[in-house]
Amino acid sequence: MTAKLEAVDVCVRYRNPRTGVTTLALDRFSLQVAPGEFVCIVGPSGCGKTTLLYCLDGLLPLTSGRVLLDGRLVTGPGPDRALVFQSPSLLPWRTVLRNVTYGLELQGTPLQEAVARAREMIRLVGLEGFERYHPSELSGGMQQRVNLARALVMGAEVILMDEPFAALDAQTREFMQAELMRIWQETRTTAVFITHQINEAIYLADRVVVVSARPGRVKSIIPVEFPRPRDLRVKRTPAFLELEDRIWGLIEEEVRGMRGGVAVHD
Repeated sequence: MTAKLEAVDVCVRYRNPRTGVTTLALDRFSLQVAPGEFVCIVGPSGCGKTTLLYCLDGLLPLTSGRVLLDGRLVTGPGPDRALVFQSPSLLPWRTVLRNVTYGLELQGTPLQEAVARAREMIRLVGLEGFERYHPSELSGGMQQRVNLARALVMGAEVILMDEPFAALDAQTREFMQAELMRIWQETRTTAVFITHQINEAIYLADRVVVVSARPGRVKSIIPVEFPRPRDLRVKRTPAFLELEDRIWGLIEEEVRGMRGGVAVHD
């Protein structure tokens, strides 16, 4: 496989300055993501999923190992990668349109061009007509759409998402999953998506990466072969439920190893 994004033997250690304790968060973590692929990462709480995402974005220095984008060493954040956080973190004094243009403005893009590009992304995420609204006037799901548009407008080659739907209610979360699939199928941007929800990972992904308990290593990589586009009803099919049970079993092994007792869903 020709990799668009690659982690090679990534190790991350960090030291708590108050306690002096050093923690190994990731240990020889290796993963290749192909161009246009959608990869979801799941694993027990505290296994290093978000740490990995920050490494891929260049926000967090590695103790050892490498992150490569198109074979080039990643040494810090760059416009070729966009990170979508769990919280939209929109600027409350800016409208939807000007929240989406904000990153372009910081890059020095002429305002007329930035607005035109922002309007196209707002259309893509289904918020046409809401350009003049402020974040406080939007639902949680709509705010997260603005967050997604803000990332997509930058034209990044890779989009990294850290549980972007975790704060939404169950119904809105399902709807946003379907919307994300629609958007991704238009853009085919290479995507890495962190989630605790196994059925979300299966529904979205080409492959699901299961991470071990800390220190995080790749425990298993599961291909998802349901044809695209995927209807949300696929989640109720026997094949989907069987795959969900298989992945949960892999995570349960790790949780049992951590707690020495009965595993529970996060």
